[in-house]
Amino acid sequence: MKSNFLKIILTFSLLFASSLFAKEKVYKLKLATTWGPTAIPLIDAPKNMAAMVKKMSNGRLLIKVDASNKHKAPLGILDMVKGGQYDMGHSTSYFWKGKDIDTLPFTTMPFGMTALEQYAWFYNAGGMKLMQKAYAKHKVLSFPGGNTGVQMGGWFQKEIKTLNDLKGLKMRIPGFAGEIMAELGVLVTNLAPGELYTALERGTIDALEWVGPSMDIKMGFHKIASYYYTGWHEPGAETQYLVNKKSFNKLPKDLQEILIVAMRASAYDMFIQNYHLSGLALGKMLKEYPNIKIKAFPKEVMDGMKKANTLLREVVSKKSALLKEVLDHQESYLKQVRPWSEMSDYLYLRDNLTK
Repeated sequence: MKSNFLKIILTFSLLFASSLFAKEKVYKLKLATTWGPTAIPLIDAPKNMAAMVKKMSNGRLLIKVDASNKHKAPLGILDMVKGGQYDMGHSTSYFWKGKDIDTLPFTTMPFGMTALEQYAWFYNAGGMKLMQKAYAKHKVLSFPGGNTGVQMGGWFQKEIKTLNDLKGLKMRIPGFAGEIMAELGVLVTNLAPGELYTALERGTIDALEWVGPSMDIKMGFHKIASYYYTGWHEPGAETQYLVNKKSFNKLPKDLQEILIVAMRASAYDMFIQNYHLSGLALGKMLKEYPNIKIKAFPKEVMDGMKKANTLLREVVSKKSALLKEVLDHQESYLKQVRPWSEMSDYLYLRDNLTK
């Protein structure tokens, strides 16, 4: 008799618990990306993040990822998240420097921090706090979304031998690097990723920068431009997750934490995935496409870029107190950590280069 009673109680408890679980609310968010559906690994970051969130939340939080071919506004991610059309976005901050220059430094700055230095700055030296401060006016939260590492300096249809070779050149190059190139006489434009190949092929532009071997080779730029220059302008280009504050605050605390953890994990996954793919792609590029001429910019050109960078940083710093605060903070932190970067990575590579 007693045993039957306990069985009844146990059965009732299980039914009650399963009933509560079945009624647990499911939260759904929409995310827009700048990237097309085949832009690997850029598109992989938000997709992997959404998959992590679904698994960790046991299906309580679902995120639908829309590539740029779905929403048709690859450079409008901030506006769509800010306006509530989308709950989240995945893009890069320097795409909207014209709307809000304060967001510019959170992607990368020419001659600035490497990916590892920048991650250390974000998570250990106050960079995250400054990024949230910059985005607060938009009622949007921002989180690192995946780094491409040092980006190549771009594809050119002619060799760059002197500063004069840059004058009148039509080039797609975004961010602060575009300001530097414009200072040197380049006619700068910022085109969406899906427009780049056609623009270069048709002569709308003479040169462009995209990312690096892993992504560039898939775009086919080597078919229409032979000169491939090494990097200077994006030493650690970080993409960003944007989250509408209202959408975020509607989530229970545990789901907020799951979302934050998944964004951080997927960002690192994208960084190492891109590093791996670029290593493979470079080997293929060197072997299968002998027409590609990998070059470093001449000293005259690099010196001109550095001089323009110094002058323009002084100019833009006067446009916004917050921008100056961020740039000064980054510069101060770089002075602190760069000696270790030199001692560890640079000296190791210098003394152990593969021949």
